[in-house]
Amino acid sequence: MRYMLLIYADEQAWTEPVRVECYAESTEVAHQLKSAGQYVAAAPLQPTATATSVRVRDGKRVVTDGPFAETREQLGGYFMVDARNLDEAIDIAGRIPGARLGTVEIRPVIEIAALPAD
Repeated sequence: MRYMLLIYADEQAWTEPVRVECYAESTEVAHQLKSAGQYVAAAPLQPTATATSVRVRDGKRVVTDGPFAETREQLGGYFMVDARNLDEAIDIAGRIPGARLGTVEIRPVIEIAALPAD
């Protein structure tokens, strides 16, 4: 089963040296997952200041700058993994360096057969 591991943290809490180390460590985790056949995808996201939100209300598209909600922690990146079960996904989430400074949310992915293949 595929799981999306969403990494949330306070963007302001990360110094550049900490961010660089996090990216290096995350890359190593991604390579380990690839070797184990569990890696699907991973990437950090640009800061929330670069975000654009789109809503459609009453048939009209509304585009605004920034994320949808104001929160203490922002979505900063993700891993998509293939794990046997939730316990295995939890183990993987615990290896992601972002879990030490923020939160990793684990969400099972709904597989829809009609979507394009990877």
